[in-house]
Amino acid sequence: MKITVIGTGYVGLVSGTCLADVGNDVLCLDLDAAKIRMLNEGGIPIYEPGLEAMVRKNEAAGRLRFTTDVEAAVAHGVLQFIAVGTPPDEDGSADLQYVVAAARNVGRYMDGYKIVVDKSTVPVGTGDKVRAAIAEELQARGVDHEFSIVSNPEFLKEGAAVDDFMKPDRIVVGADDARAIDLMRELYAPFQRNHERLIVMDIKSAELTKYAANAMLATRISFMNELANLAEKLGADIELVRRGIGSDPRIGFHFLYPGVGYGGSCFPKDVQALIRTAQDAGQDLQVLQAVEAANENQKAVLAQKITARLGQDLGGKTFALWGLAFKPNTDDMREAPSLVLIADLLARGAAIRAYDPVAVHEARRMLGDNPRISYAASPLDALEAADALVIVTEWKEFRSPDFDVIKTKLKTPVIFDGRNLYDPAVPRKAGLEYFAIGRL
Repeated sequence: MKITVIGTGYVGLVSGTCLADVGNDVLCLDLDAAKIRMLNEGGIPIYEPGLEAMVRKNEAAGRLRFTTDVEAAVAHGVLQFIAVGTPPDEDGSADLQYVVAAARNVGRYMDGYKIVVDKSTVPVGTGDKVRAAIAEELQARGVDHEFSIVSNPEFLKEGAAVDDFMKPDRIVVGADDARAIDLMRELYAPFQRNHERLIVMDIKSAELTKYAANAMLATRISFMNELANLAEKLGADIELVRRGIGSDPRIGFHFLYPGVGYGGSCFPKDVQALIRTAQDAGQDLQVLQAVEAANENQKAVLAQKITARLGQDLGGKTFALWGLAFKPNTDDMREAPSLVLIADLLARGAAIRAYDPVAVHEARRMLGDNPRISYAASPLDALEAADALVIVTEWKEFRSPDFDVIKTKLKTPVIFDGRNLYDPAVPRKAGLEYFAIGRL
């Protein structure tokens, strides 16, 4: 099947590569010439485990190509996947200018039947906007080509996106005509050979499903964070509480880990966009408003623990920071809790010595040159001349450290753990003070 993917960001590059990997002929379009040049020269613009090797393999096989040529991209595929960014606007709503522009380009150059698939995360009603934009361009050209609109939201976890696409737990297809639905079934047949995973619904329900899924997960995170803060005040251990409630099959264990708040490109943006969508429809989503407020408050919890122990004035102190990305297995720092913590520590006069296995380049880009921020080559290197250790991202390599070495290197033997990586008794037995989230 010939497929065009518009946008080579996180969603577009993963989707296009995985579709090529099962034998499709995929052409990825991006107007960013530097990004296309990087892809054509053997690089990739994002970090995602397993993705680079898959890109190279399918490029070499001739199934995956990259271009800036809009007309050629529209001509290539009957299926036109729109996977461009939908950044938050000033009011929190999703900015659809890139989605609509992509749709207009399809209408401007299409010369026969096309299925235009919204893969980007978009508000309810975007399918209508895409349909209208294409129809306007066709009318302006004086032609009357048939086309279908499909909503096919992605459910990819950063750090596990390739596996999520290749082994989906569900494939949501929102469409209103049988021709498009049949082609989407054919497209996804290789990904659901064991059992049917494709769920067909109307376009608006599919658009809402994506927002609802992310909002539910964000709600679980904020709930557990607030419960962890309460557990500290009551003298309870949130880890034991987590096991107690997670063992209930109605609740389960997923997304019940307290920490320093969620970040990334999805949850913050999608929660805000759903709140705004509801407001535009005349409804206040009070639960989600509380979820968002709780998350912002949680990002300040580590700094509060640090100042409670070491004082408000942190001038002259250096903090070893383990983790910069908003979660492990990605270099994404958008809305990362580390950014809030770093800003707070710098404002109090502290210096930062940070380590992250893949996100340092992104940190340099976002934080710029600051004489009080330095980057270490390893976790132990970050501890050199540090007063305390702060853990922000739960990378696997942080899970089993030598606590005796940590104690030796730190000026003050104290760990502030924003991800509850350790049994509190273990670092304390090594002579370290240990402050976690909701632990005794």
